[in-house]
Amino acid sequence: MTGGENEIMTLLMGLDLGTTALKIALFDNTGKLLAVSTQEYSLITPAVNFVEEDVEVYWTAFKDGLNDLKSQYPIKEEDQISMAISAQGETLICIDSEGNPLRNAIVWMDNRAGEEAEELRARFGDETCYKVTGQVSFEPCWPASKILWLKKHEEDIFNRTYKFLLIEDYFIYRMTGCFAAEGSLVCSTTYWNITTKKYWPEMLECLGIREDQLPPVLESGEIVGTMNPEIMEELGLNAQSVIVCTGALDQAAGAIGVGNVHEGMFSENIGSALAICVPVSRPVFDPNRKMPLHYFAIPDMYMMHTFTTGGMALRWFRDKFCGDEMAIEQLSDVSAYALLDKEAESVPAGAEGLVMLPHLSGSLAPDVNAKAKGVWFGFTLKHTKAHFVRAVFEAVGYTLKRNIDALADMGIHVDEVRSLGGGSRSAVWSQIKSDITGKRMLTTKSKEAACLGVALLAGKATGVFKDIDSAADGMVEIKSVFEPDKENEKAYAEGYDMYRNLFADLADCFEKTK
Repeated sequence: MTGGENEIMTLLMGLDLGTTALKIALFDNTGKLLAVSTQEYSLITPAVNFVEEDVEVYWTAFKDGLNDLKSQYPIKEEDQISMAISAQGETLICIDSEGNPLRNAIVWMDNRAGEEAEELRARFGDETCYKVTGQVSFEPCWPASKILWLKKHEEDIFNRTYKFLLIEDYFIYRMTGCFAAEGSLVCSTTYWNITTKKYWPEMLECLGIREDQLPPVLESGEIVGTMNPEIMEELGLNAQSVIVCTGALDQAAGAIGVGNVHEGMFSENIGSALAICVPVSRPVFDPNRKMPLHYFAIPDMYMMHTFTTGGMALRWFRDKFCGDEMAIEQLSDVSAYALLDKEAESVPAGAEGLVMLPHLSGSLAPDVNAKAKGVWFGFTLKHTKAHFVRAVFEAVGYTLKRNIDALADMGIHVDEVRSLGGGSRSAVWSQIKSDITGKRMLTTKSKEAACLGVALLAGKATGVFKDIDSAADGMVEIKSVFEPDKENEKAYAEGYDMYRNLFADLADCFEKTK
C-alpha cells in the first residue's frame, strides 16, 4: 500500500550476492526502484584453480550496502519489508552446529576438485549425471566434487560440518535461523535430482553425508520466516518487520527481471560470468548432452542454462592493464568501462584478426573443459590496446553464439535476446553481440534485473503480486533495441570460425596445464 505519510509502505528488497560484488536494491510495490547500492570485494586465490572468499566479507558487504541504502531512502518503523536473494551458484559454505563458517567459502569458479570430479564420473558416469541432475558432466566446480575434496583433503573440516550450504542458504539461515534452499540454486550441486525434486541418495552415500546435513528445498518465492530481531538490530533496520523469502539463482532472477518468464524466450547476462537462460515448460534434455537443464524460479518450469567466464575477463583486463582509465575514473565522473567502450569502438569488427578465448577459469557448456585457459591469438605489430579491448568484447559474443547454436541443435530457436547485467549497459558491446549472433538484442530500463527479479519473487510470496508472470509482464520496460549490422557479418563469421578452431585445437595444450 502506498499513499499518505501515515500509511504503511510495503517495500520489496532484492539482494544480489554476486561473485565480485554485492548489490542491494529497494523497490516499492509497483516495482519502482527507490534506492540501490553496490559493494565490491576481491576474491582470494591462494593457488592455481583455488578461488575462495571469507564468508564474513559477504556479510560485511551486506551491512555496508544496507547502510548506503538507508542513506538514500529512509526506512520508517511502520514499513514492512519483503526480501529475497539472487545468488551466485555453486559457492559452498560449511558451518558448524553453532552456525559459524568453518573455512572460507569455496567459490563457484574454484576448480581444485578435478580428481574428485573424475572419481564421480568413474562411479556414476556423465550420462547418469545428466539424467539425474541436468548437468551434462561431473565437473570440479560442482559442490558434490568440492565436498568430496573436503572429505579427502580437509578431513577435520568435513567431519565438523553440521550443514553444507550454498550462499543463499547461508544468508537465509543467518537472517532467520531457519534452513531452506530452493531448486534453481541447488540443481547444480549434482546431489539433487531435478525431476523428483529430492536429494540424490546414491550421491549422498558416495560423498559420505546425510540428507539432514543439507537444507530442505522449497520453491522460489516462498516465505521462510521473519528476520530475527537481533539481526535487525545488527543491520540497523528499524522496519516493523522483514519477511525473508526464497529467491533464485542469479541468472534465473535476472531472467525474471527482464521479463523472460515464458517458454521460448532467451536472456543473456554478462556479469562476472556470461550466462544464458531459456525457460521451458518441461524437462528438455539435449541429445548431444551439451546444454545443461536447470530448475527455474517458477514452480514446475525448467530452463536451459549455462555460463562461463564473461565480464570477469573484462574486469581482469581493466584491473591489470588499464591504470590510466581507472585513474581518469577517480578524477572524473567517467567510468573506466565507458572509456574502454570508446577504445573498442575505434577498432573495426573482427579486431583485425585478433581473437581471444575468454576462459580465464575453465569453460562450461557447450564447450566443457575445466582446464581451458585464456588465449590471445593473431596479434601483430599493428595491434594496440584498443584491439585487445575489442577482442574481449567479441570473445564473449562468440561464446554467446556458441550457446545459441547449441540450442538450435536441440530445436530451440531464438529470435531475440534480452540482455541484462553490467555488459548490457554498453551500447558498443550490445551491438557487437547482435552482429555476431545475428539476433535482435534488447535491453530493459531496469539496471537491476536480478534484484528486481527476486523482489518480484518476494512480492509474490507475500501476496503483493498474484503471480510472477503478470508482475514481470507489467513492470519490465524495453530500453534499447539493437539490430544486427549485415556489413559486419563476414568479419564475425571468420572470427567465430577461428574462435571455435582455437578451442578445439588447443585441447591437448589445455590438458597439459594445471
